[in-house]
Amino acid sequence: MENTVTAILLGILEGLTEFLPVSSTGHLILAQAWFGYDPAEWRQFNIVIQLGAILAVVVAYFRTFWDMGMGLLRWEDRSVRFVRNILLGFVPAAIIGLLAKDAIDAMLETPLVVAIALIIGGIAIIVLERIIPAREDTGVAAMSAKTALAVGCVQSLAMIPGTSRSGATIMGALAMGVGRKTAAEFSFFLAVPTMLGAATVKILDEPALLAGEATIGWTEIALGFTAAFLVALAVIKAFVAFVSKRGFSPFGWYRILIGGAFIAWMVA
Repeated sequence: MENTVTAILLGILEGLTEFLPVSSTGHLILAQAWFGYDPAEWRQFNIVIQLGAILAVVVAYFRTFWDMGMGLLRWEDRSVRFVRNILLGFVPAAIIGLLAKDAIDAMLETPLVVAIALIIGGIAIIVLERIIPAREDTGVAAMSAKTALAVGCVQSLAMIPGTSRSGATIMGALAMGVGRKTAAEFSFFLAVPTMLGAATVKILDEPALLAGEATIGWTEIALGFTAAFLVALAVIKAFVAFVSKRGFSPFGWYRILIGGAFIAWMVA
């Protein structure tokens, strides 16, 4: 029963934080440290529930993916540029992730790194939000190849747990003149190949998961996956509407509060 409740709570946490600029991985690591359960036992679970969040993006933007896919088959310029930008944004993280895999895994075991990254990232969001003027939203396909690649390089900063993949991507896009809504949606679209790639590498490193020998029961995994999917689906649309009106600063202040509270807890 305890594992069932934990699975649902972690699924909700994943769904709430995956696409917000607050770091879902960081929150899961802090939750593990806070509640005191063995992260090794939940490693496979954490991998699978991310797939639930990915599915939420596909469902929420199914029409966009369908239209772009059909347009790509006809080699329409808008669809080609859309796919090109997603691929260019994905490549830097894929390369760096493979080269720095061991260093990343080591940082994942250090909650203090997460707390510090949350605070630094929060400050960066607040500062950038104040100095970068609001820009017109023109859509992901209208982004230049140079901008998409540069945003992909910035996304690589999210290899540091607590930095936030979505946060790095969104703020990098804003800094390069992309509108708020477009920056948020580019982050969503870029999450699909990035998270699928990361999940694939992790699953290949976990033979027990492929063999059906997960340390956490499949019932708990299914519940966590479902919770992550449903909550992420609700968060995606609400997030775009929120930042279009109020910007990203509230998330910066939240990061500072959570990171500071966790450091205070560790010291106490």
